[in-house]
Amino acid sequence: MVYHVIGLMSGSSLDGLDICFAHLHEARGKWKYEIIATDCIAYTSELANRLLRATQLDVSGFLLLHTDYGRWIGERVNDFMEQFDLPNKVHFIASHGHTVYHNPKLRTTSQIGDGATIAATTGLPVISDLRALDVALGGQGAPIVPIGDKLLFDAYDYWLNIGGIVNLTVRKDDQLQAFDVCTGNQALNILAQNEGQDFDDNGLLAMRGNVLTDLIGELNSQEYFRKHPPKSLSNDEAKALVFPTLLESPRNNLDLLRTMVQHIAEQVALAVSKFPHGKDKANMLITGGGAFNGFLIEMLRAELLPYHVEIIVPDQQVVKFKEALVMALIGALRWREETNVLCSATGAQRDSISGALWMGHSFQPA
Repeated sequence: MVYHVIGLMSGSSLDGLDICFAHLHEARGKWKYEIIATDCIAYTSELANRLLRATQLDVSGFLLLHTDYGRWIGERVNDFMEQFDLPNKVHFIASHGHTVYHNPKLRTTSQIGDGATIAATTGLPVISDLRALDVALGGQGAPIVPIGDKLLFDAYDYWLNIGGIVNLTVRKDDQLQAFDVCTGNQALNILAQNEGQDFDDNGLLAMRGNVLTDLIGELNSQEYFRKHPPKSLSNDEAKALVFPTLLESPRNNLDLLRTMVQHIAEQVALAVSKFPHGKDKANMLITGGGAFNGFLIEMLRAELLPYHVEIIVPDQQVVKFKEALVMALIGALRWREETNVLCSATGAQRDSISGALWMGHSFQPA
């Protein structure tokens, strides 16, 4: 079977909506992918601010944002399909939405961007709410990307995504386990913005700073880093790990940026050390916006050298759009009513077939 799917992803960095149109090929349980078209639609400052402040809204304001954002997503998908001549070529859409609240302890999570509104706007079937069932089953609801690591990128030993939050997938006892490692681009971008840049291009700003040993010791000593997986971070929790110590510090901003890079590298290495590969040499696939930060990659290589782990940065399309591609896969598996979220990664009671299905067209009798 071949599925023509648009996958949509909005990450915690709030840089925009990632769109990936892919052909997903399944034969005898083996999956392959072909990325046909991609785009990242930047958020306007107004929309980014609305998403950032979503939890401060009252019920009516929150629901209006939920549907407004769904309509915005649907309109951007329509533009994307027009741009790449895709009308009548897309089977369905799989939308992650934007996480505005995540509290697995209370079995609650919310990714806004109303699937019904996207379906009504595009006229296509839409699969949304991809994390909710796992959380209802007692899981962390994150990370959900490991199903893609298993089915599309199985040639690697470790899978690292450096987005607003850094997360890692590892092999353990012939299963995949995954967890959020630490705060990522959320903090790096804010520190870069203090220097008048949207982000630290290739890590050139951090290279000019020095590691603040007292601050990195404080960062690394926090309770979250002593917890065993499964574990995940909400956006607010990720910010809380670094904001008081780092982002509110009066110290030199470039030194803070360099210290944050070192913190990420050390926490990734610490996570890897807890899941040894048992081989002469292992490899790690790195994706997400942080994969373009050459200085961060250099620091990661240095920290991982004692563990004999080689870093692999794939082509730019995979780096940028892997998560959107995996959302498309998760949608295809939901369409087939097959497992698309792994309890070994999230800690749920069982694997699940997650996602709500909204049909964008009416029934047409034969």
